Order: sequence, then C-alpha cells, then structure tokens
Amino acid sequence: MMISRTGEDVVEVPEGFRGDLTYLEVAYFRHVDSGAALPTVTAQSDRIFRHHLLLASMRPPGIPVIRVYRPADGTGLGAAVQIVNDDMPLLVESVVATLRRMGATASEVIHPIFDVIRADGRLESVIPRESDGNGHDPLAAVGAVRESWMHVQLTASTPAAVLDRMESALPALLADLRQIVDDTPAMWATERAVAAELDAVAKRTADDGRSAATGSDQPADCAELLRWLDDGHFTMLGYARYRFDAAGTPVKAPDSGFGILRDNADVDGGADFDVPLFGKDRPLLTLTQGTAIAAVHGSVHPYFVGVTDYDDAGAVAGERLFVGMFTVTALHENILDIPVIERRVRRVIEWAGFDLNSFSGQAMLEVMQAFPRVELFSSDARRLFDTTTAVLNLGLRRQVRLFLREDEHSRIVSCLVYLPRDRYTTAVRLAMQDILLREFDGEFIDYSARVTESDLANVYFTIRRRADAGWADTSEAGRRTIQELLTAATRTWADRLAEAATADGLGDPAVAKRYADAFPDGYKEDFQPRDALVDLRRLERLADGSIDLQLYREPAAAPGEWRFALYVGGEGISLSRVLPVLQSLGVEVVDERPYRIDLPDGLPRWIYVFGLRAEPELLRGALDQGLDASLAGVAYGSQADEGIRRRVPDAFAAMWFGRAETDGLNELVLRAGLHWRAVTVLRAYAKYLQQARFPYSLANITRVLIQHPNAAKSFIELFEAYFDPDNAGGASDERVAEIEARLNAQIDAVVSLDTDRILRAMLRLIRATLRTNYFMRDSAGAAREYVSFKFEPAAIPQLPKPKPQFEIFVYSPRVEGVHLRFGAVARGGLRWSDRLEDFRTEILGLVKAQAVKNAVIVPVGAKGGFVVKDPPAVTGDAAADRQALRDEGVACYRTFISGLLDLTDNVNHADGVIVAPERVV
Repeated sequence: MMISRTGEDVVEVPEGFRGDLTYLEVAYFRHVDSGAALPTVTAQSDRIFRHHLLLASMRPPGIPVIRVYRPADGTGLGAAVQIVNDDMPLLVESVVATLRRMGATASEVIHPIFDVIRADGRLESVIPRESDGNGHDPLAAVGAVRESWMHVQLTASTPAAVLDRMESALPALLADLRQIVDDTPAMWATERAVAAELDAVAKRTADDGRSAATGSDQPADCAELLRWLDDGHFTMLGYARYRFDAAGTPVKAPDSGFGILRDNADVDGGADFDVPLFGKDRPLLTLTQGTAIAAVHGSVHPYFVGVTDYDDAGAVAGERLFVGMFTVTALHENILDIPVIERRVRRVIEWAGFDLNSFSGQAMLEVMQAFPRVELFSSDARRLFDTTTAVLNLGLRRQVRLFLREDEHSRIVSCLVYLPRDRYTTAVRLAMQDILLREFDGEFIDYSARVTESDLANVYFTIRRRADAGWADTSEAGRRTIQELLTAATRTWADRLAEAATADGLGDPAVAKRYADAFPDGYKEDFQPRDALVDLRRLERLADGSIDLQLYREPAAAPGEWRFALYVGGEGISLSRVLPVLQSLGVEVVDERPYRIDLPDGLPRWIYVFGLRAEPELLRGALDQGLDASLAGVAYGSQADEGIRRRVPDAFAAMWFGRAETDGLNELVLRAGLHWRAVTVLRAYAKYLQQARFPYSLANITRVLIQHPNAAKSFIELFEAYFDPDNAGGASDERVAEIEARLNAQIDAVVSLDTDRILRAMLRLIRATLRTNYFMRDSAGAAREYVSFKFEPAAIPQLPKPKPQFEIFVYSPRVEGVHLRFGAVARGGLRWSDRLEDFRTEILGLVKAQAVKNAVIVPVGAKGGFVVKDPPAVTGDAAADRQALRDEGVACYRTFISGLLDLTDNVNHADGVIVAPERVV
C-alpha cells in the first residue's frame, strides 16, 4: 500500500497495518502546541508522522530502531532523529542530554506513547493511549507492547560529523538504559534486603542493650530512609557491593554490580565516572554527589548512597553503594517526613532551645526546609545547627553569608550563599560563579536559586574542581576571604557610589545613593561610580545653557582613538550641531552616547560622550608627536592643565558660543598646537586677503596653512614677537629676526608656486601690521571677542589701488569691517554693507567717488564699512524680521566701532599728551 501527496515524496505504509491513519496522526501530535511549534515542524507534520510510521514497521522485541536524518537525504525532514523503543523511564531526558553533549540542539521534541501489537516484529496495529481519569486505559489491548516513539528535530546548522556520531552513540545509550531497566527490580530488591539487614542490626543491638557504633545515625533510621527512597523518591541507576582487601582498599565484589555499576559496564572508576568510596573510618550512611554527569539522566550529577557493610564481628567490612537520582517528589518533600533528616532537624531545634511549633522553631524549620537535599544528607546535626543559626542571625542585616563544604571523595565544593533578595540578579549570580570557579580552580559549576517572599535569597553552587587542582581552602579564613569577594559582587552601583563619596569626604552616603538614581542605567553600565562623582561636580556647576568639556583617552584605546565628553545644562542638543564643530578640528566622530541626568534641582543635565578618531596622517603631520601620549594615563575627570587636553575643549567652547568660526583652520589646534585665539589671527589675515582681492580663495589659503603647520606656528610666533607687550624690547627684535629667518627657510623649501605665494602673502601681511588689539584685556582680564589690525597698505603689494595711507580691519565671527584713511587728516562716513565677499571693494569704490566729489573741499578722505555675517533667520513676520535685523546691525556696528577705537590714540586734554591704548605696541 502506497500513500502519496502532490509534490511530495511517496511514503509506504507498512504492509498488514490496520488502523485509522488520520486518527493516529492526531494522537501523534496531541501534545504539540501548533501555535508554539516551529514552522519547520508544523509544515512537515504529515511527513514526520509517516516516516516515523515507516520506521516502526519492523522492530524485533527488545531492540530499538533508530534513524538519523540529514538535510540532503531526500526525506525533507532536515536534521532530525527518530526512535522507536520500549517505553521506559529516563528515555526522553537521556536522549536529549546525549544530543546536547554531542553539540546538537533540539528545537522540538515529540514523544507520544503507543500500545503496539506486532507479529514477529512486524507492525500490525497502533493504539493511542487513552485514560478514563482513574489511571485505566480502556483502549489497551491484550498482548500489546507499550512503545515510545520519539522524534527530535535538530537545528539546521547541526554539523554532519555530529550526525555521524549519533549513529553509534544513541544505540549505546539505549542499551545502557535497557540494562538499567532490566536490573531495576534486582536493585530495589537488594536495597530492601539491605534495609532488612539494618533492621536486624538495630534489633540485635537493642536486645544486647547497647548502641550500634555507627555514629549519630541509628540503623533503624537508615533502614527507614532506604524504604523512603524506594517509595517513589529515588530513580535507581546502579548498585555494587565493595569489600576491603587485606590492604584496606575497597574492591567491588564479583557479580555484585547492577545497572551502570554492572560488572561489564565500563563506568566503574573510569575517567568519566568516578565512584566515591569511603574507608573504614566512616558513618553508617553517606550521601555523595558524583563528579560526572550521568549519561542516562539528563545533565544532572548522580547521587551515591553508601551503607556500611559489617562482618559477623561487627567490624566495617565494606560498603553497599547505590547510585541514582532524587525524584521531583523527593526534592520537595517535607523534611520532617524524611527518615534520618527528621531526627537531625528535631535535634537542631531542640539544641536551640525552641519548641518545634513556636515562632523561632518554625523559622528554623523554614531555613532547613530550603536547604538543598544533598546538604541535609551530608551535614551532621552539629553542622546543620551552626548553619541554620547563622542564617537566622542574619535577620534584617543586609549581608552576604557563605557556607562551604568540600566533598573529599568527589572533588566537589558546595557553596551555599545567602544574600538580600533584592540583590539577586542574573548579573550578580554570574559574577559569583566567576569568583567561585577562580577561587576553587573549578572546571564546571552548577547552581540552583531560591527566591521567595523571604528577605533573603539563597543560591546553591556546586563546583567540580579540576583533576589536578590542589588543596581547596575551605578554612574559616578562606571562607571569609571568598565571602568578601561575593559581597563585593552584590554591591550595586549606588552602593559603590556611596562608598566612593564617603572615601572622598563628600558627605552623607545616603545622599550619594539618592544621586545615583539620577543616572540612567546606560551610564551605570559604561562608567564607574568614582567617575560619576567627578561628573556630579561638573554637572552641579552647570546653569541652563552652559556647558563643560573633557577630552580623554581610555587605557586600552588604539592610537588616535579619544573620548570627548560634553556636559550640557538644560535642554538636550542636536547631534547635527555638534558634529561640524568636532569635525572642524580634523577628527572623525565614530560614535555618540547620550545620558540624561536628572538632579534634584529640576534642571535637566546631559552628558554626551563622543568617540573621536584622529587619522594617522594627522598624528604623523602634527608638530606635537605626543598627542596620544599626552592623553594616556590621565584619570577620567582630572582637570586639564595645558596641551591638547586644554586646547581642544577651549576651541570647542569658542565655536559653540560663537567666539570662533567653525571652519577647517581649526585643525591647526591639533596640527600646529595653536590655541583657538591664535588660529583666529590667521583666520582674520586670511579673511583680509580675501577682501584684498587676493587671487587665491579662502579654501586654498586654509589648505596651505593646514599642510604647513610649522609655518602656521611660525606666523603666530612672529606675530607675538612683534606685538606682545610683555615681550617688547631688544630681545623681541632678536626674536623677530630669528623667526623671520626660519619662516623664509620654510617658505623656500616648499615646491608649489601657489603655496609659496600664499605663505609669502601671509608673511608680508604680518610685517605690514602696525597695531593690533589682540593682547588687550578688559577689567576682568578677558580678551576681546574680536580682533583689529592696523595696516600700512603701502607694504601690501596685493592691495588694489588706490591704496590708503592707513587701514584698519576688524574681524569677529559676527562682523567684519574696514576703515580706509587716505591721510593724516581725513573725514568720511561708514556704510552697512551687504556684500559679504567683497565689502572692501564696495568701500574702496565709495572712496574713489568721494575723492572726485570732494576734491575742492577736502584734499583726502576716509571711508569705512562693515558687514553683518550672520543675520537673523527670517520668520515670516516682516515687522519682527526688520527689527531683528536692525538690532543685529546695531550690535555689529558697536563691535566694529569698538575695534576701530581700540587702535586709536587719545589726547590728554589736560596736558595735550597723546595716550596710546593699553597693551598695544
């Protein structure tokens, strides 16, 4: 019989099969949520089912059938595994865990259970399991075998080599499982027999009127515990009996092993499965966690339950060892219902002087109920008492407490950590894991966390130490050291901010913690609390509209990678406003991180941190070859004193507030090591050359100065030597001669004729300067926000004729203007020009007209004019726009006049003495 669907492969239905395929397919996917299943499963559901049915068509009794599918095998199932096997415990979790250990990821697991009728292994009928709610299956057929059909859909990226290994690994796993299942009745029978023997020991010692020499645990209690394990609380995986030889070494008795400890099982004492064995000096009953993960039970470490074996004389002769896993029921059982544990718990509460039903007694019981089961079994009453009272003593104290226990037989260190509930996060837990792995030289760590309505959370870590690890320091001193490390890991950012504030003597730590709430989470991830203290000082000084700046370099940054922090008070800023300013300095902006800080005063503050990259060409061409070095090793937030760390923020602030123009000449701040005001001098000279109809554009002049930072710096040195009143005198003359000689040599060395002309024009312009207000200061010591030069036009060959006798050029980012005077005594007016590119040409034309018109009246004349460089934006309101333009014009006019007057001598009317302006050479 063949069944096919259009466009799909043909799947053969087993011959002789009887049943409703549609009904069976529904039962196959009964427990698959179609809304949550992967599209690859839902789209191929019919194909998955029918291939599985074909796989199940023939299966000899007790033999599993397995098929590993590959993406290119033509079945259309992709990477997948299908299994048909007798239903048995641990099947699903063991298969999935084995696949995971091999490096495969299961994206969907389908595992229906069917009652199957076969004839000589050939499939005849499949009956879905049904239930009437009372545990009875009305459809169960006589003679049917209960089978588990398991489909595991793997991710498409599963490597072919992993799929190949599955072909051999899965049959071996299922064989181990069957071995365990086959031996389970014998293992439980042995366990019951051991319990009966313990009962006999208890009765015999009672009849003799003496106590068994078995430590604090009585034989009767241990017998009850074994029966408790048998009552659905333990999944048995293996058993073996060990006897001591003449040298006192435990040796497995022949033919005593079952399950994974069966004599022919390659697990006893192997590298992957260590069996913990105690010597003769041992308690009656021990419980130890294994070092290796049990292949047949998920990803969990198995537990070994050891019972001391005595000879007829009552001496320790060996050990009965059971290996298995606690069931879910056991892990959540009331500890007062667990034999042995119940006696210890009552003893602990009794030692504390409490009644079990009292408030304190119940509190102790609650603490112990939360203990991991392995700790309850592994701790005697005294250790349990010490741990429980220590936890209770934590009370409302927000502390971290660590309890350590090393299992000397399994290389496992158990760490029970208590911490305030609100401090437990995934990040804290991961940090703790890193600490414990490091401190105990661990190769693997597992954890379980318990977070309830209690004020305390507890996390139980088990660390498997490396085989070559040395002695584990679980002493009290070692415990305290690790506890301090764990405590540090739980401290929040706000805690550390408060500690830093206290260390710096900044007042109440509680106030600092409140300030911590002002910082967003992104800031806390990027910066340390000590950095925040520095930023707080900066932010608190900010008023609305003010800024602060910092340039620094992170320790691990590559050459030329810097960080630039912009602190802003008030509303946030636009990135489009910042980028041109930073880019004009010659750096590339590679990233930006904004942080809004809401301080208690209600004024929002912002921190914008920009990633800057100075290209290698800039670093190589800069006169200061230590730009990176000057930023390296400087603590975040330290005050800038000099050099690049001061020049760049100063230049940014000047451009931000309109005191300097944003153009390419600002690269000289980095390339030539110039202050932004020195760059303003060069910019003003370049602007004047543009007005003088110099044949080279401003862009060309800028390019030449940037490419020759040594000449640019020499121009400023020459300018300062000429006009700095603090350096005037004979020494200044010698300095001028030295700088001019150096400049001429630098210019002679250039190759390009255009470059030569531009540099010589700048040099002539500086030489033709008679006066400047650059070094003037106001009463507060602040420099002018504009610069004025008085020229001797006859010394400037580039100027068009007629050339005035004297000329003053006033420059600022807001206004530019000239005043042309053709004689010692001259008069004329001032013009508000709108010709930004050539206003001097306009003024010169007016002078020519004035000379013709007034030749009879005044021998020579004077004329001046200015231009508003940044008029107000048009709003559409004509009246308002006119008024705004007028106001800006008046302000620019005042600046222009001030620039002229700065260079003008005054006459003392009392004695007629001419008084030169202060700080003007």
